[in-house]
Amino acid sequence: MKIDFILPDIGEGIVECELVEWHVSEGQHIQEDQPVADVMTDKALVEITAMHTGTVSKLYCQKGDIAKVHAPLFEIEVASEDAAGGSTTAEEVKPAPAQDQPAASTTAKDTPAATSTASSGKALASPAVRRIAREHDVDLTQVPGTGKDGRVLKEDIVAFTEGHTAAALNAPAQTTAALQNPSTDRTEPIKGVKAAMARQMMDSVSTIPHFTYADELDITELDAVRQRLKDAFAQEGIKLSMMPFFMKAMALAIQAYPVLNSRVNADCTEITYLADINIGMAADTPMGLLVPNVKGVQRLSLKEVAREVNRLTDAARAGRVAPNDMKGGTISISNIGAIGGTVATPIINKPEVAIVALGRVQALPRFAADGSVVERKIMQVSWSGDHRVIDGGTIARFCNQWKAYLEDPMQMLADLR
Repeated sequence: MKIDFILPDIGEGIVECELVEWHVSEGQHIQEDQPVADVMTDKALVEITAMHTGTVSKLYCQKGDIAKVHAPLFEIEVASEDAAGGSTTAEEVKPAPAQDQPAASTTAKDTPAATSTASSGKALASPAVRRIAREHDVDLTQVPGTGKDGRVLKEDIVAFTEGHTAAALNAPAQTTAALQNPSTDRTEPIKGVKAAMARQMMDSVSTIPHFTYADELDITELDAVRQRLKDAFAQEGIKLSMMPFFMKAMALAIQAYPVLNSRVNADCTEITYLADINIGMAADTPMGLLVPNVKGVQRLSLKEVAREVNRLTDAARAGRVAPNDMKGGTISISNIGAIGGTVATPIINKPEVAIVALGRVQALPRFAADGSVVERKIMQVSWSGDHRVIDGGTIARFCNQWKAYLEDPMQMLADLR
């Protein structure tokens, strides 16, 4: 008996997704719960698994197509007693397996999806690597993989494309002409996470009157505290960055200035002060901007915040952030300094009312109390606020309170609960 697999709801408000990769082919026998495809929503990568054991008789979408929620994704032939009806909708969609890390961390056991890909004669690679290959018009089957079991890594594609560029320079004229002209314009659709980011940013700047406030932080003492704690955290498998400190200090300062953790209705006639402080961390990923958030920062210890930051960072880099981790953010931090730059004008992550961008840490000369010049670790920070509910004086006083906690960790320790 042949039945259609109907693409289920895979996230709040999501009506379509990009089919990134098939893990099965027509005529292939599959088992219940076996991964059959990876799809990209405007939030993250999601793994679709089979609901029945049977034989795939038809694929309704090709790689790169846009699949519609509640529309057939593939057809499967099953035994009559195994079929529940004319069509089936998945009741559960599992997050896709973790993507490849660099070569030093590729000892993890292969997922069923990866095993299926390898056994079918296709190149073994994560969806993110396959996306990079598509962007560079590279045939993965031609790329030598250096990862576990021949898995193709991002570095392999870079080396492959550089090698082909060098070969093209030395090739005969007719061979070079056959290669893609790098000076030719290329047009591609904006979709997935990048399309969602475009819509979100346009909505934010067109409906929220932004204003920016900048200051500098002296984080010399804070970094010394982090250095003293990081080995103890590492023993528990936790990488301690500056982010947990910024989050805890922010949660403390918000208790004195709750308007920074509020919501405004569409016509700005009501403001809601939120009980939980869910701090988002803007993450630059291969797919675009993702902003997962740490829930209830005011209730978490520094160690618990650090563990959550690590988890969300890993998930964001892999493009597999759970939908719940993307929901409910109340205020955001953009660590643009991790890439470069000192000052930014961040766009508010609507419906939040404030966001801060962290610049890179610089070793700069400053005057000590006795007039001597000393080296200090300085970070520029740039706040953007919703001027409908936050005025310059409020955000300045809030930033001063946040700054005081970060520049004097002992004061922050005294106020921690």
